[in-house]
Amino acid sequence: MKRFTLLILLFTAFSILAQDKFRTSTAIVNFEASVPLFEEIKAVNKLGTIVIETKTSEFVCVLFIKDFTFKLDLMKQHFNENYLESDRYPKAVFKGRITKFDVNEITDLEKEYQIKGKLYLHGKSKNIEVKAFMKKVSEGIQITSDFPIIISDFDIEVPYTIAGKIAKTVNTELTAVVECDGCDTKQIVVVDTN
Repeated sequence: MKRFTLLILLFTAFSILAQDKFRTSTAIVNFEASVPLFEEIKAVNKLGTIVIETKTSEFVCVLFIKDFTFKLDLMKQHFNENYLESDRYPKAVFKGRITKFDVNEITDLEKEYQIKGKLYLHGKSKNIEVKAFMKKVSEGIQITSDFPIIISDFDIEVPYTIAGKIAKTVNTELTAVVECDGCDTKQIVVVDTN
C-alpha cells in the first residue's frame, strides 16, 4: 500500500511539474479608437494566440492584423491598407515576463499581475507594462487585461482631415482562457509492486 501511495504521489508531482506551457489560439482582443460625436471605431479579433511558459514566466501574444473585424467593411479596408499596412506588417506581437508569477498560486480568486515586455506593431517596438488579472477556471487560466496603445508610438499615420475623428490612444482589451498544453493526454499508470 505504501508503494502504491508513493507511486500516486510521484505521478501527481510529475504532472504538476510537466504543466510548463499554457496556450490558446482563441484569445479575444477588442480595441476602440472612437471619439465622441463621430462614428464608432471598434474592432475585435477572436483568433489571438497566447503562450505562457510557467517555468520562465514568459508571456507571448500574437495577433494577425487582418483577423480584426469591423462593423463596416470599408473601415476594415482602411485599417489594413492605410493605417496598419497589414500586407507589410501582418502581425502584432507582445513578448514579456509576468512579474512574481507562480502557476501554483493561481486560484479561483482573481489576482493582479504586471507583465513587462515589448510590443511589436507596424514595424516598430515599444517597451510597455500592462496589468493582467488571472484566475483558475475549469478550462485552465482566465486572463483579462486592458491597456492603451498610443498610435504615434508606432508611426501610424492618420490623415489630417480625419485626425479629429480617431482617438490618439487606442483602448485595447484582452480576454482569454489558456489551457495546459498536453495535460489531457497524461494518464495515470498504476503499477502493482506486490
